[in-house]
Amino acid sequence: MENSTQILVQDRAKPKNNQPRSRPFSASNRFSETKKLDFSTWVSENLYKIITIFLLITTVAALFFLRNYGAAGGDTAALLCLQSTQSHSIHPKFPVINWNSIPRIVDKITPFANFRSEKWIVVSVSDQPSDSLRKMNSIKGWQVLAVGNSKTPKDWSLKGAIYLSLEIQAQLGFRVVDYLPYDSYVRKSVGYLFAIQHGAKKIYDVDDRGDVIDNDIGKHFDVELIGEGARQEVILQYSHENPNKTVVNPYIHFGQRSVWPRGLPLENVGEIGHEEFYTEVFGGRQFIQQGISNGLPDVDSVFYFTRKPVLEAFDIRFDEHAPKVALPQGTMVPVNSFNTIFHSSAFWGLMLPVSVSSMASDVLRGYWAQRLLWEVGGYVVVYPPTVHRYDRIEAYPFSEEKDLHVNVGRLIKFLVGWRSNKHRLFEKILELSYVMAEEGFWTEKDVQFTAAWLQDLLAVGYQQPRLMSLELDRPRANIGHGDRKEFIPQKLPSVHLGVEEIGTVNYEIGNLIHWRKTFGNVVLIMFCSGPVERTALEWRLLYGRIFKTVIILSGQKNIDLAVEEGQLDHAYKYLPKLFNRYTSAEGFLFLQDDTILNYWNLLQADKTKLWITNKVSESWTSVSIAGNSDWFVKQAGPADFIDLVNLVGDLDIHHKVAIPMFFPALDLPQNFDPVLSSMVYKQNIPSNSTSFYSAEVPAVHPWKVSSEQDFIKLIRIMASGDPLLMELV
Repeated sequence: MENSTQILVQDRAKPKNNQPRSRPFSASNRFSETKKLDFSTWVSENLYKIITIFLLITTVAALFFLRNYGAAGGDTAALLCLQSTQSHSIHPKFPVINWNSIPRIVDKITPFANFRSEKWIVVSVSDQPSDSLRKMNSIKGWQVLAVGNSKTPKDWSLKGAIYLSLEIQAQLGFRVVDYLPYDSYVRKSVGYLFAIQHGAKKIYDVDDRGDVIDNDIGKHFDVELIGEGARQEVILQYSHENPNKTVVNPYIHFGQRSVWPRGLPLENVGEIGHEEFYTEVFGGRQFIQQGISNGLPDVDSVFYFTRKPVLEAFDIRFDEHAPKVALPQGTMVPVNSFNTIFHSSAFWGLMLPVSVSSMASDVLRGYWAQRLLWEVGGYVVVYPPTVHRYDRIEAYPFSEEKDLHVNVGRLIKFLVGWRSNKHRLFEKILELSYVMAEEGFWTEKDVQFTAAWLQDLLAVGYQQPRLMSLELDRPRANIGHGDRKEFIPQKLPSVHLGVEEIGTVNYEIGNLIHWRKTFGNVVLIMFCSGPVERTALEWRLLYGRIFKTVIILSGQKNIDLAVEEGQLDHAYKYLPKLFNRYTSAEGFLFLQDDTILNYWNLLQADKTKLWITNKVSESWTSVSIAGNSDWFVKQAGPADFIDLVNLVGDLDIHHKVAIPMFFPALDLPQNFDPVLSSMVYKQNIPSNSTSFYSAEVPAVHPWKVSSEQDFIKLIRIMASGDPLLMELV
């Protein structure tokens, strides 16, 4: 350390130009007349030096204080407090708007100044009109509005469609134009305002590579919510029974369990069980309607790049006969800009954020809008396939989704818990955008953009909806047996890990439901020694069907895959944080990725007791209870476990020593559940690992999974105990 410090000091003192450093020299200065120097003159001439020295002394004093504070045992706390303050001290400027003095903006520059239509299709165009767009342009009763960007050909034209070039957009007088990037689809915000200005009551938000099925937007969508054309019916709705269920994968409902939409938190990818039951809601307030896309559904780049065996186009199909399904307050779903209808009561929710990556913009908009939709008594409904999107095998890079994977899970939790005491919708919208900037979900630019957007809405004549009381704050009613509605989704052909599935089977998962009921409130904590880039999602797919959640720990953190950092040698020190995170869980099961869990053989185990491999003689070391590649902590135990971890403190005690000491302190060994005593345990991996695997035991050790191919191999042999696993490969 001394040598390193010395080198650094020498490097800093070294002149930049290798020449001897010389001071400025002037003969006239050297022999000039001596000045008479009184105190006031000296202060005035050296004021900047005094200030500099004062700041330097203050800084040194502050550092000295922190150092002394640390010597007294508070160093870590002081630094953590400082870091916490810095990370949450984002205070954007809150826009001040006089809502009552916003002048109207009228169309004075386009040939369509007097044109009016209630139904608009708004699409972003970067190339010449596609065949899909030409077909949409022929749908009767709907006006196509194409919004250009810097990539759009100068000669873009489609007879019957209205085209807004960059030049026209700049002249429309909308405030939002000042915030929009030139080369992005988020310029559709201008198109939304133009459509509202020209009489829109419904806006179909879509892209130009999807064919509307049967060229009929109203085949599945509820285009009319009131009047003669409205479907007066009740709608199937996800159950609100579990308040912790804040997001769902709608693709499961429509027959595709192993496919997930862009915007679904990666930690929820493994939750592939269907609903035990639904409820119902009266139709008429489904102001945002999300359609499913056949062919290339809206999937993220993780799915796109890990589910293709060769360079070929996706053609995934969903159940067109499955009923549409609504989302209750407190539960969200990814909403995109590719295939969605917004009714006028939700037009304010069309705003596409500008400070996040392009492939995160519409998803963040969707969650933001869903939360605000509850304030006006509206809800989102997901519909059977309404378009067929073609896979051009030109997927966007993962970097375009960075804002999505890093923040979306935290965003959903934040939004469900957010409350506002404002008395008008637009005030709530602006407040939420501001708080989201404070929380780091987007930047101050989107706060200012929101203010511009809301003012533009009022300027084109939009009337903000009235607020309604929030159902979330009411006591949740018990769901009686007669209110429970059953729907068993189909299981349709799909693609899993690059292997096509053949045939259609009914969704018969009685055993899976039984296992889920048994372990659905148990948290699985899994430590991965192998490459998480190739296995993290697969482990979640396997075990996420059974357990409340699957937390992946690894030596290195991977935010994109929701992998948390934790060193195996001291994994037990990280567990208290997880216990505190899931206080309502029945228990916690720790598992290393070199041990396979046959969960179907754990049903008879007692969840009120501790589980550990203390009776597996092959796993013993010099400590009486050891090895312990997997163990279970009951819910009554975490508090005591945390106390034991706190007693260890900073001592460097390996988990193979710590855990065998902890468990006898938690309970008498004879009271441990012996469920793991019959597991298959070998010291080394056999040359033919499949030969010693048994589906009749609770667990098998050791096992190596380091790639998708290893995972497929594992799933196929585990299917002897859980045949439904074959649907994953």
